[in-house]
Amino acid sequence: MLPMSLAQIAEVVQGQMHQVPDPDAVVTGPVVVDSRQAVPGSLFVAFVGERVDGHDYAIAAVTAGAVGVLASRPAAGPAIVVPNVLDALCALTSWTARRMSATARIGVTGSSGKTSTKDLLGQVLCRLGPTVATAGSQNNEIGVPLTVLSAPSDTKYLVLEMGARGIGHLSYLTGMVPLDVSLVLNVGSAHAGEFGGREATAQAKGELIEALEPDGAALLNADDPLVAAMASRSEAPVTYFGCSPQADIRAENVALNERGQPRFDLVTPAGKAPVTLQLLGVHQVSNALATAAVAHTLGMGTAEIADALSCAVATTGSRMQLHERADGVTVIDDAYNANPDSVAAALRALTSMGGADRRTVAVIGEMRELGADSAAEHRAVGELAGGLGVDVVVGVGGGEAGQVVAGAAAKGAVTHLTADRGAAADLLAGLLEAGDLVLVKASLGAGLQALVRDLLDKTTGR
Repeated sequence: MLPMSLAQIAEVVQGQMHQVPDPDAVVTGPVVVDSRQAVPGSLFVAFVGERVDGHDYAIAAVTAGAVGVLASRPAAGPAIVVPNVLDALCALTSWTARRMSATARIGVTGSSGKTSTKDLLGQVLCRLGPTVATAGSQNNEIGVPLTVLSAPSDTKYLVLEMGARGIGHLSYLTGMVPLDVSLVLNVGSAHAGEFGGREATAQAKGELIEALEPDGAALLNADDPLVAAMASRSEAPVTYFGCSPQADIRAENVALNERGQPRFDLVTPAGKAPVTLQLLGVHQVSNALATAAVAHTLGMGTAEIADALSCAVATTGSRMQLHERADGVTVIDDAYNANPDSVAAALRALTSMGGADRRTVAVIGEMRELGADSAAEHRAVGELAGGLGVDVVVGVGGGEAGQVVAGAAAKGAVTHLTADRGAAADLLAGLLEAGDLVLVKASLGAGLQALVRDLLDKTTGR
């Protein structure tokens, strides 16, 4: 973060200093909410959670080098005490973000692809200058402040993944951090149960566009009608990306190689250049075009954008990451999160990689937050898997996993339904053979990230 003394921070957040021997002691960052991440010069924020009270770990943070603690009650060591820690963190973030005059602040939202696109942006924009991007998927009212406050003073590009689960969430985030560039990827079925449908989702996602000043830049997916329609909500100039011939930044001649990696010609108003992504699945083309739209807007040349995209790799775990086992089984780890759109994209990638010579196995856990359409969406995923020609579909967990299996069986796939990760691991241990291609896809919390580790441990001996 920008260097600030404890006295300055207390003034910004309207807090009271408690047991602060040196009010001029300077916080140079980072701001952390986990005492184990505290380092010399950091500020520890003590949240009270359902299971853990951060105040109990204040002394550990200070011992590790934290200059002070932002707290809602007196804590061990130098503390700035405020009525509400989250409000204070928001105030500190807002104060900091508005003083980053030399930094382009870029917001990314969408129903799917946010993290992959954010990771691409971090790798592409660093060619233009010092870049900070959201770590993992820290895209909420705590994660966004932590990203802003982690940015050194020389940061030129700040890439912020911004999530929303309802109307007003993005307005809250953009009220805290004014944006120079707003990027909307898509409007899908993720969190449909919370939003109340795709139209309500579009209303919420469009808040990112409404937040722009007239001198900002709105970047919209021309292939998604609900996103493209957000142009009417923008006071800033709009640039469209997509495979549509009308898109300003578009892909032509899209194809997948034998490893499931997309190849295409990137077309911008400044020229054309070939791209071969290191990422898996044709759905990554849209994420790459979104990244190209940002880079083009910020002044990068077409050839350099194409080269940077071709060199970029998956940096956040459990997102279409390929692992080759010693026994010839290939595991695709996409177990971080799942919604109908992302599952469909992963299944298409699986079958394109499998071809005619490899047996394909899809291990699918339950999708969350789909509301009244949950059963139908799960069955549709199973039907798609069977219709695409996936050879074996394994459903994991109770409830809607049975709908996945039923849908797949109706389309001719061999199916299995397992109760949990342990049962799935035992089943796959006896099922998999050399040459099989296995996709593991599930929502966060379904336990299938651990299943991936089980699958890899079978031949590594770990």
